[in-house]
Amino acid sequence: QVQPVESGGGSVQAGGSLRLSCTHNGQNFPSYTMAWFRQAPGNEREFVSAFMRYGGGIYYSDSVKDRFTMSRDNGKKPVYLQMISLKPEDTAIYYCATSSSIILSQIRVGSSYAYWGQGTQVTVSS
Repeated sequence: QVQPVESGGGSVQAGGSLRLSCTHNGQNFPSYTMAWFRQAPGNEREFVSAFMRYGGGIYYSDSVKDRFTMSRDNGKKPVYLQMISLKPEDTAIYYCATSSSIILSQIRVGSSYAYWGQGTQVTVSS
């Protein structure tokens, strides 16, 4: 059973920065697509970003592009989500998800991912 583990959440003021990390215990880390989703109270879970397996590209939602950067160092664990210029509307629980069998057209769909972390809280105050 592959288990993603997130870290790095916290509380910041608007305009601040945070970096989230996610790793998992699966073998052959580059073979997994890694993604971030978030869910705010009363809202549905939404796609944030994804790092396609085997260097297939990095993808972002319109709401975070130009502010969030997902990275992975030469296929090594973990993946990072660097978040800058944070806004109160970024407040949510951030979940790391992963799958070894996902295709590009599926990366923004949460149900496409087989494994999920417990989530880490990000709170941005105004």
